[in-house]
Amino acid sequence: VLRVYKAAVQQTLDILFLPEGREFLTSTDAVSRDSADRTVIAWDFQSAAKISNQIFHERYTCPSLTLHPKESVFVAQTNGNYMALFSAQRPYRINKKKRYEGHKVEGFAVGCEFSPDGTLLVTGSSDGKVFFYNYHTARIIRTLSAHKEACVSAIFHPVLPSLLATCDWAGGIKIWQ
Repeated sequence: VLRVYKAAVQQTLDILFLPEGREFLTSTDAVSRDSADRTVIAWDFQSAAKISNQIFHERYTCPSLTLHPKESVFVAQTNGNYMALFSAQRPYRINKKKRYEGHKVEGFAVGCEFSPDGTLLVTGSSDGKVFFYNYHTARIIRTLSAHKEACVSAIFHPVLPSLLATCDWAGGIKIWQ
């Protein structure tokens, strides 16, 4: 073990290293009726110090974080049935004009990911579907009825970008082209 970071919260749900690796983000389940101040936390990699815990102010957990492959932004999947867009540079501000809505999370740890070229954002849904969003417009451009159970992950192949893998809550995995 090289370093230990202590969020002082219940669970850490996801970790996302920012470009150059000097900072990283974590998402937690620390949400209450009164506060959502530790839902997304920014950390300094070297010192293990918290840089900010005031990034996301809505009272939803964020089970998944994903970094855009070409731009300095990241997306947080929320349990509010939308994905929120943030700057990946301090002070990590949310883009209040752009939300990716239409899919359902409903308590599942649903993942999200950008296509390798950064033009698409893909996510699973608690109803078993896969949603493809245009990154720039935030509009749904395609939906697949992928699984009978909740689709908890959709991820592009790293070498063959026309391939997509999905998996469901019951353990089923499918590869799509």
